[in-house]
Amino acid sequence: MQTRTEDSVLYLTFDRPDVRNAFTEDVARNLAGELEDLDPAALDAVVLTGEGDAFSAGGDIEAMAERDETAAEAYDRVRATLGRVAERILTAPVPVVAKVNGDAVGAGLSVVAAADFAYAADSARFGASFVNVGLVPDLGGTVTLPRLVGLRTAKELVITGRLVDAAEAEALDLVNETVPDEELEARVADLLETLASKPTANVGLAKQAIHENLGRSWRDGLEREAHFQSLAYGTPAHAEGVAAFLEGRSPEFD
Repeated sequence: MQTRTEDSVLYLTFDRPDVRNAFTEDVARNLAGELEDLDPAALDAVVLTGEGDAFSAGGDIEAMAERDETAAEAYDRVRATLGRVAERILTAPVPVVAKVNGDAVGAGLSVVAAADFAYAADSARFGASFVNVGLVPDLGGTVTLPRLVGLRTAKELVITGRLVDAAEAEALDLVNETVPDEELEARVADLLETLASKPTANVGLAKQAIHENLGRSWRDGLEREAHFQSLAYGTPAHAEGVAAFLEGRSPEFD
């Protein structure tokens, strides 16, 4: 995996183009490791993308063919690798952006679904292809897909494994927006400029509140919402936002 930090953005690039950036245990461990201990004081966002003409083709089938493990061993492996990636994306204290430069299927689709933002090239295709190799979605796919596209559509995608083009992916809310391939870089750069202007730590609080409330009753949700808002009230970003509004200027967040 290629990593670089530029202008307070951490760029993580899947770099196995010869196998269309397929996932292995090592890829998952490396990705989860890169997503640990992110500092909202130093970063505005994380961008995930792929090298070559694919975002990620999902699990490495050749690696699957070599496995010989019990169900208990498979559980431990999946939870410690692919499950850990999903957990790190969902709990990252900064926005995670999927820049979908090409096909995102299987675990690749799950990465897109877990990200906070997803922008795709027109040529990209999406598919929950797990069923085609006799598996169920992992890397959080069973958690995120139904919440993005609705229960019935999620079942259709998972059970049929059909490919969805970029236009349909946008219509289904799998991605925020699709753009011509040559405009993807500029569109993501525009988003990153917007994110850089926001108070990153406070954005992280809002993200955490949303994710923690997904499975709560509305009463419990209001309690958690009040908790996170109480934290935000005491931050310099809130003071700056109020002062800027009263002074008729744009806020300048650190």
